[in-house]
Amino acid sequence: MSRRRFPLTPKNLIPSATAAAQKPPAPHRSFADVVDHCCIFIDGIRMPGELKQHAGALETLHRHLAEAKREGGHPHGFVWLSLNAPNANHMHAVADSFKVHDLIIDDIVAAHQRPKVETYDDQIFMVLKSVKYSDFDNRQDSVQQSRQVIEVGEVQMVLGKHFIITIRHNTPLPDLKSRITITDNEPATKQGPLGLAWAIADALVDDYRRAANELSEDVDVLEEEVFTPQSELNVDQIYLLKREVLEMRHAINPLEPALSTFNQLLKTRKEGEELRSYFRDVLDHEIVAKDSVNSSNERLTALIDAAVAKISLQQNADMRAISAYVGMAAVPTLVAGIYGMNFQNMPELAWKYGYFGALGLMVVIVIAVWWAFKRRNWL
Repeated sequence: MSRRRFPLTPKNLIPSATAAAQKPPAPHRSFADVVDHCCIFIDGIRMPGELKQHAGALETLHRHLAEAKREGGHPHGFVWLSLNAPNANHMHAVADSFKVHDLIIDDIVAAHQRPKVETYDDQIFMVLKSVKYSDFDNRQDSVQQSRQVIEVGEVQMVLGKHFIITIRHNTPLPDLKSRITITDNEPATKQGPLGLAWAIADALVDDYRRAANELSEDVDVLEEEVFTPQSELNVDQIYLLKREVLEMRHAINPLEPALSTFNQLLKTRKEGEELRSYFRDVLDHEIVAKDSVNSSNERLTALIDAAVAKISLQQNADMRAISAYVGMAAVPTLVAGIYGMNFQNMPELAWKYGYFGALGLMVVIVIAVWWAFKRRNWL
């Protein structure tokens, strides 16, 4: 399904979370430490500055909307609060301000949720996994050197009528400045919290496709190594990717029914009518990424079987070569053993050239055995 791509405008429409995301969470953090952003959008445009207190964010939004209405407009707006791995105390403070359902709070604090979409009264709770390759720029070294090729994080979203709360665990939020928009002139955020949720979901699913493509290329490299004659093979590389693929499947596969449920939910909401086709597009891309990852998983399973067979054949060939050399070494041992028995009636013992004859016999028999093994490709 083709999509039109347009930049989000103006330039400061979506604040960047990349810099803040690189900072690892510290223990005993204050509420200010877990806040990435707290800002207001009016008609899709972010108001200048950041809100210092989340507690009065909705009141500030309603005040801005009331001022715009007095000027004759019909504005729509919402609050975006972005958090980084909050604990229970942080989320209970948020719940008091935004009236977030208690069950949502439990899931947010616990984290490690499956991708899902749930509704609680007039609120929607979404969980998506972020998937990134640990080394996009040096793909050739990723299989050989990396101990964890795929990095999985978690992004949760709580959507209300006038707010969206995003919570990230072990991942930065995607950069939304370059995300596509609904039309040439309207940013995605003009559609309210659902528009921002779509932009985040679309960016995360695009990361799935990039990771799936990188994974497929690494599998191509392994296939070439496995099926190249006389090549050195490290089965650990295959098992490493197999493990990472399984983790990636756990992150991607459950998202398909979750997005299908979400699209059904949008049919019952007037504000989601315009975004329904775009969420279907996200679902299409997720299915493509899932199929690609499943294909790579099947290829890796076949590679494991092929690698085990190749190693077994190599071991058989090595054992055959060792047996041939042992057989060649047994010939002079046999001759020496016969002439070392010291019986009295052994004519060769009194022969002047008996010693040299025995050595020559050994050499001739060893050469004959070597030639026989060589003809049968044992050596």
